[in-house]
Amino acid sequence: MSSKPIHEVRIGAIKAALWRNETAAGVRYNVTFSRLYREENRWRSTDSFGRDDLLLLRKVADQAHSWICEQIPEKEVESA
Repeated sequence: MSSKPIHEVRIGAIKAALWRNETAAGVRYNVTFSRLYREENRWRSTDSFGRDDLLLLRKVADQAHSWICEQIPEKEVESA
């Protein structure tokens, strides 16, 4: 994976980072999710989510999925 995500989706403290991977089979996208929080005046992130984070995580995942689908060329969608 590259050192910077190709796209990010964020709602509140929940963030999705989208990564583009070139493979022999073509472009593939991966997504990592994190929750941002403040600790002693420093921003930190974790990949742990609590009950109150789950609905936002779902919305962020949905937006990430939509963005990836928009990147796929129409001819690939038709053959899938």
